[in-house]
Amino acid sequence: MTRLDPGDLELIVDTLKDFTDRNTPLEQRMHWDETDTCPADVVRAMLGPEVGLHLPFLPAEYGGMGGGAYDIYRLSCEFAQIDLGLATSMLAVALGTDPIRVGCTEPQKAKWLPRIAGEGLIVAYAVTEPEAGSNVQNVQTQARPVTDAAGNVTHYSLNGVKQFISNGSIADLYTVLAKAPGGPSFFIVERGTPGLTPGKHEVKHGIRLSDTAQVIFEDVIVPADQLIGSKEGEGLSQANEVFGFTRLMVAGFGLGAGIRALNKAIAYSKQRRQMGTLLCEKQGYTHKLLVPNSVRLAVARAYIEHVADLLDNGTTDRQIEGAIAKIFATEAGNIAADDAVQALGGYGYCVEYEVEKIRRDARILRIYEGTTEILQNIVGLYRMRESVRSKGTYYGAMADQVEPFADAGGAAVARTARFLSSALDHIFREKVARQQYVLFEAATSIVEVETAVAMVRAAGISGDELLKAQSRVWAREIALTVPMRFARVTDGLPFALDSQEGRLADMDLIAKQITSP
Repeated sequence: MTRLDPGDLELIVDTLKDFTDRNTPLEQRMHWDETDTCPADVVRAMLGPEVGLHLPFLPAEYGGMGGGAYDIYRLSCEFAQIDLGLATSMLAVALGTDPIRVGCTEPQKAKWLPRIAGEGLIVAYAVTEPEAGSNVQNVQTQARPVTDAAGNVTHYSLNGVKQFISNGSIADLYTVLAKAPGGPSFFIVERGTPGLTPGKHEVKHGIRLSDTAQVIFEDVIVPADQLIGSKEGEGLSQANEVFGFTRLMVAGFGLGAGIRALNKAIAYSKQRRQMGTLLCEKQGYTHKLLVPNSVRLAVARAYIEHVADLLDNGTTDRQIEGAIAKIFATEAGNIAADDAVQALGGYGYCVEYEVEKIRRDARILRIYEGTTEILQNIVGLYRMRESVRSKGTYYGAMADQVEPFADAGGAAVARTARFLSSALDHIFREKVARQQYVLFEAATSIVEVETAVAMVRAAGISGDELLKAQSRVWAREIALTVPMRFARVTDGLPFALDSQEGRLADMDLIAKQITSP
């Protein structure tokens, strides 16, 4: 298993906390947020010898520490509890380095990775474009080969515009996806290369401590040996290979932001009195604003750690699991942040109490590194096909795994998993899954069931009474929501409700009416 020594990991976490306590106190971060300032000197210091926060993401043989997926998740979660803007700057460094780590030839790795490790280079991942967001296949930036007199490719000329690039105007190094004659390909481009210009700085709703900007390429000439890999056309496969890791990082951000927000709400509930009693003694407060978020965040943690175990044990192609982790954890983090604003009432809406900043910062997590909707499309399609091909055994096997953990809700989750299998088969056979809304509802059910399976296993094995109670609550929740979700969009299943017939048609009518000229 690829993973740092636990003692080393805790030392890195402690170093991060100590550094940010000294260099980015809350008052300073709130000021940077108010003035829309990315503290580039702090980002560079985090990559310097005192902290070296990028080193766990880099292979040990090239000057890094060779951390695994679990280490990446832990650092992401801890960093998000401090500040999501600064955390995003570090995500961008890791993400920008990934094409080099997975796609470069050995000589290329030997050239670039030691520099990133030793010099603490800020890296940017230049993929997104004005007309190509989550769909990287639609990139329009062109890479035109430049040949010598003998017809050998010596350089490439890059032309195009990249949009919403984290670290876009402060990066030392860019990994750029461009369309070469052989297909989409990644290129390494250094800061200061003629024709590379940071463009418009984006004024954002949240994560204002991160730098987000356009990057413009006008006849940017790069040597042919800065094409990542051995040939053109490997860019999409290189991008796909790292999605499991990068989306796990963002899932960790969602979990960390949610934990920070929930802890703020819990602390407030122990101090604030209404009508003679503390808020933490009022069921209307705890059962609405605290308990559900405690459950969802515990489930998110269990599933993220499950995916980290899969990745660290060598199964690198975990795009779907990474997508599920990101969907669930970022949605959970957003709900927890929103509920924290509600929990603090008028104070929650005021800047100085921080939860409104957490809420603004967390909102991007449902958008970057694949929007929730793009990922729902991927999860729904792939998991439905897998379930149908298995003739019920895919989710049946999950049901068998968790059923023995009765005191953690295993029986309820097992029944729901088996139901999900039959429902997916039904919408596939009836061809209703071709409707995107139906597919999204199926994907949400898939996410709920698979996270519940991970939660039951974690709670059952641990024996922790709080975790088992949280698992039982989530098991009961999905036992209601999964059948109800299919009932809303599907006819012909045993649970179908007559009162829901025609609901999808009415939604189609409403959509058409409200969007008509």
